[in-house]
Amino acid sequence: MITLQTLNREREPLQPESNQAQKKARDLFAKCGEFTAAKEVMAAGFYPYFRPISSSSGDEVVVNGKTMLMIGSNNYLGLVDDQRVKEAASEAVLKYGSGCTGSRFLNGTLDLHVELEQKLAQFMKKESALVFSTGFQTNLGTISCLINKDDLIVIDRSNHASIVDGCRLAYGKTIKYRHNDMDDLRRVIEIAMTNGVRGGILIITDGVFSMEGDIVDLPRLCQVADEYGARVMIDDAHSIGVLGEDGRGTAEHFDLIDRVDITMGTFSKSFASLGGFIVGDEEMIHFVKHFARELIFSASIPPGSIAAVLAVLEIMEKEPERRTQLWDNTRKMQTGFRDLGFDIGATETPVIPIMIGDDMVCFKFWRALSDAGIFANPVVPPAVGPGMSLIRTSYTATHTTDQLDRVLETFSELGKKYGII
Repeated sequence: MITLQTLNREREPLQPESNQAQKKARDLFAKCGEFTAAKEVMAAGFYPYFRPISSSSGDEVVVNGKTMLMIGSNNYLGLVDDQRVKEAASEAVLKYGSGCTGSRFLNGTLDLHVELEQKLAQFMKKESALVFSTGFQTNLGTISCLINKDDLIVIDRSNHASIVDGCRLAYGKTIKYRHNDMDDLRRVIEIAMTNGVRGGILIITDGVFSMEGDIVDLPRLCQVADEYGARVMIDDAHSIGVLGEDGRGTAEHFDLIDRVDITMGTFSKSFASLGGFIVGDEEMIHFVKHFARELIFSASIPPGSIAAVLAVLEIMEKEPERRTQLWDNTRKMQTGFRDLGFDIGATETPVIPIMIGDDMVCFKFWRALSDAGIFANPVVPPAVGPGMSLIRTSYTATHTTDQLDRVLETFSELGKKYGII
């Protein structure tokens, strides 16, 4: 029996030694001191992250006073350093100031935001568009506000972290299917239906997968969606400006624009700026605009960033030869790496992973690339599976033949040195 005497005894202060030990055991920051992996890599001289760039992020960048060839960005159309884009951003800052000082919901909507949404909807051949402050927030806000507790979300296991986190915020249930495996997609939905799905179903997938570089099997995905009356959302962060006859992304690539319910895109890749957007039916956009907390409670994209996107959108439509050159460069590098004997997986896009395997070999390979003046990105678990570390490379419309040949020559030399080829 618990008595008052027992409770009073439980409230008595612990002995100093015991009290100190318990405090340490429950210290919120204890895990921070226990995290040593990054410092160990730093001490070994192989730490590849948070490298400060002291120039524009074009095809050549300056790091610690050294000029390096950039093959680690998402500047697919090569417009981040375009004079027209920079001038548009500068003029907008001079006219509107450096920021909006508020959310879209209240005082943070400029006529520039409205103009961009209208032009994006027109470009993407959809009824309406909505612009968010970042691509990450776009997925968080859209997914979490559309899904109720009885709804089901079905996602590819290789989807971007922003999709995963958007699903975590949503009230509904989330299930995953094997990467780009439409038979498994059908299987997991069938199991969920058998167990009684009372609400709607939303299938979410990347269009181009950001690490693997492969393209979703959208035709078969839409067939499965039709079987179960599911809605389809495509994250086209790495597809807009790259895929499709006019750069509209995965849906245009497969001639399925009318079938995809929501297309999400970002401005930090082909659009050479910052932010994100969704396009779709007007009713859906209107709903998200009034319920997405990530939109309502975040400051809006600053005017310079919006003006840059507007300038890029105009260039994208007027200069299709940029996309043609991007694909010429992409095919050259895919063929070049495969001919050298590198495993580049199932990539079909300018994102070309170089499969390494061992984490430390990957870091050493990265360091050797860096010493040779090549800026690329090592990717290790948990971003990829155990034993699947890789060097992520990506290419632009403005990379020259000489630059690409230099990349292949450097990779050939290092691939042999580290036993990769």
